[in-house]
Amino acid sequence: MKTIPFMKWRWLAVALSGIALLTAVVSLGLKQLNWGLDFTGGTLVEVAYSDSADLVEVRETLAREGYEGAVVVSFGTDRDVLVRLPDGYSDEQGAVMVEKLRGATEMSVELRRIEFVGPQVGEELRDDGGIAMLTALGLVMLYVAFRFQIKFALGAVIALAHDVVFTLGFFSLTGLEFDLTVLAALLAVIGYSLNDTIVVSDRIRENLRKIRRASPSEVIDISLSETLGRTLVTSLTTLLVLAALALFGGEMIFGFAIALLVGVAVGTYSSMYVAATTLLQLGVSKEDVMVPEREGADQEGLIP
Repeated sequence: MKTIPFMKWRWLAVALSGIALLTAVVSLGLKQLNWGLDFTGGTLVEVAYSDSADLVEVRETLAREGYEGAVVVSFGTDRDVLVRLPDGYSDEQGAVMVEKLRGATEMSVELRRIEFVGPQVGEELRDDGGIAMLTALGLVMLYVAFRFQIKFALGAVIALAHDVVFTLGFFSLTGLEFDLTVLAALLAVIGYSLNDTIVVSDRIRENLRKIRRASPSEVIDISLSETLGRTLVTSLTTLLVLAALALFGGEMIFGFAIALLVGVAVGTYSSMYVAATTLLQLGVSKEDVMVPEREGADQEGLIP
């Protein structure tokens, strides 16, 4: 198998990652995230029209009736409409809004559901979501340190943090709504990226033990080349499914699919470059992965 010199380009990858992460952090600091109703509080109203609904007309009706900040989107079919009212509107006001919509059209308007999220609940959800991500990263470090070695653990966690910050920065820059489904997607990204990183790390550890006359950089190049086919096939298959979900899955899972699309793509990159480059910078060597010999094993005839 031809060995691709991945590590030859590692500093270019480091520069690109640094620029991307700096942009993400600056955007998160200045623009922050477009928090969804789950985190800010507010009222969610789903209605069904008897015929195709004109979203422009619905928005004009709500603006005329004084519902400032209302977000109107199509939900499912062209007859289903989802209205998000910001914090300050109660579920009773949501029911009044439905009556306003009925009075503005000759079509029948059926109320499907009203959900109210208080601002305090939204703040708790946001805090708990952040704690969940930090806990996941901490547990990943413990697992990889136990399964491999502390240098591999640091490389895996840095790669996962890279993926999470990049995805958060993408949502901040694009202004896409960040809700509970996107948070769930971020946690899924951590799991997917970790799986890819462990496959690569396992091959690096195996080759460090097996290939005696190669430098750590050469061993990493060989390991990445050997796992490249598996990585690309897995990632491309996953990306095709997620692209279909984003295009045809509807409004409710659009953010979920986009977060996974971005996370899986950058996770594939980080498992090859971020984690591996971190290992080199930490000075990984054959001694780090040697299997310790049991004392007295040679006397017992276990070691020839």
